[in-house]
Amino acid sequence: MMNLADFVKQKRKEVNLTQEAFAELAGVALTVIRKIEQGKENLNLEKVNQVLKMFGHTLAPVNARELTRTNK
Repeated sequence: MMNLADFVKQKRKEVNLTQEAFAELAGVALTVIRKIEQGKENLNLEKVNQVLKMFGHTLAPVNARELTRTNK
């Protein structure tokens, strides 16, 4: 399973955007993109979802027990 930092970085590179260009398109500060891609833990969920929306995704709570059963 891919973590958030790797997912955003990979997707951004797939569309051939710099962090700066991606931040501008997503409507967030460059520091938001950097924090996400560095795997920082204290992130604003609204900003993360704003970034993920660029790829048609969203971050939402998941039942850990169900996730564990699904991955077996």
